[in-house]
Amino acid sequence: CPIFSVFHDGVVQVVEDDIFWSKFGVPIDVEYTSTPILVNGYILGAVVIFRDVSQKKAYKKALLEALAEVESLKDRLEMENAYLQEEIKSKFNHHRIIGSSAPLQNILQQIDLVAPTKATVLITGESGTGKELLARAIHESSGRSGRSLIRVNCAAIPQDLFESEFFGHVKGAFTGANQRRTGRFEQAEGGTLFLDEIGDMPPETQTRLLRVLSDSEYYRVGGIEPLKANVRIIAATHQDLEELVAENKFREDLFHRLNVIRIRLPTLSERREDIPGLAAHFLLKAADEIEEEPKLLRPETIAYLCELPWPGNVRQLENACRWIAVMATAQEVMIEDLPPELLQEKPNQSTGGIDWERALRSWASGRLSSLKQGDAGILEDALPRFERIMIQEALKQTGGRKREASLLLGWGRNTLTRKISDLGIADENLEG
Repeated sequence: CPIFSVFHDGVVQVVEDDIFWSKFGVPIDVEYTSTPILVNGYILGAVVIFRDVSQKKAYKKALLEALAEVESLKDRLEMENAYLQEEIKSKFNHHRIIGSSAPLQNILQQIDLVAPTKATVLITGESGTGKELLARAIHESSGRSGRSLIRVNCAAIPQDLFESEFFGHVKGAFTGANQRRTGRFEQAEGGTLFLDEIGDMPPETQTRLLRVLSDSEYYRVGGIEPLKANVRIIAATHQDLEELVAENKFREDLFHRLNVIRIRLPTLSERREDIPGLAAHFLLKAADEIEEEPKLLRPETIAYLCELPWPGNVRQLENACRWIAVMATAQEVMIEDLPPELLQEKPNQSTGGIDWERALRSWASGRLSSLKQGDAGILEDALPRFERIMIQEALKQTGGRKREASLLLGWGRNTLTRKISDLGIADENLEG
């Protein structure tokens, strides 16, 4: 007993965490100090002071809980504000292409260069890297964006139906041709024809396609009038066409017709900084499809995803996010909540070179890429330093036009003007 020990040791005893019980059986938090009474060197007794610290401990507990909540909210707020900063950028990005990694930036530069031209483009890359999305970005950035982008899966067209599928036919051209049919080239007139999986096209079919690309005209099956082909060609393949040419499985002259501008899409493992943004985007998309609140990936989960090999590339990541949206029970997704096949993957240990600032910005892009203008109400509670960065980025991306920036951020123009003033943001190059 600390009180009794004072009579033997003569040393002051302090107890801060004792509990007394009232006569009603209610516990009372107590702290007390026992001080010896010394007379001529002899211990005659002790003075003990008891204090009811129930309220003090309650305040302390509430304070610790509040501090923990503030810390948690701070982390979440930083992530959400990063999302918002990058959303401003992604609104002006290339047609839903998410990411800011160096390989992707190189792709976006190539889009800017090749889109305004009439040059044929050959897109190469592994399956699941987004070749169709790239073709669409080129089309939408070109002068043909007002017309259609027609996609043809070359591997799915039977050889005996190739001419009818590509060039159409007239009524009565063959048995069963009860009416005139419009072919893919005619549907894409004035626009873009996207030849997907061109490497899987049979050799006989390649000859017919080459003739059209060489002469820029074609005939409907059963027709006698030639039709001009004002169509831009974008082809894509996951195969090595040069190797197929060497094996006599692909026509060399057709290869050279297609290989005017070649763009190689990087694998997902080559652009790991974009994984957070892509994952956040796909989770939002999946949540919208099932009409549920979107899941939020924990930072350690993001780091784990960035270390995986991703043999299926972006398509595999999208499928994983769909699984998470349906199967994960918690709103904050931890590593153990990931699909079983991802947990069985062996993480790549060579990811130390990831630019995590780019990765966070990519996460921001994906997290908000599906939101509409004005949905970013979370900014009302944002810390001023994040608001400042966000506003500066908004003004930068909108060319200093405050009206467009305010619409993008979900604020009124007067609110944006006031915040620009309050935060001391330079008003150079700003427009009304």
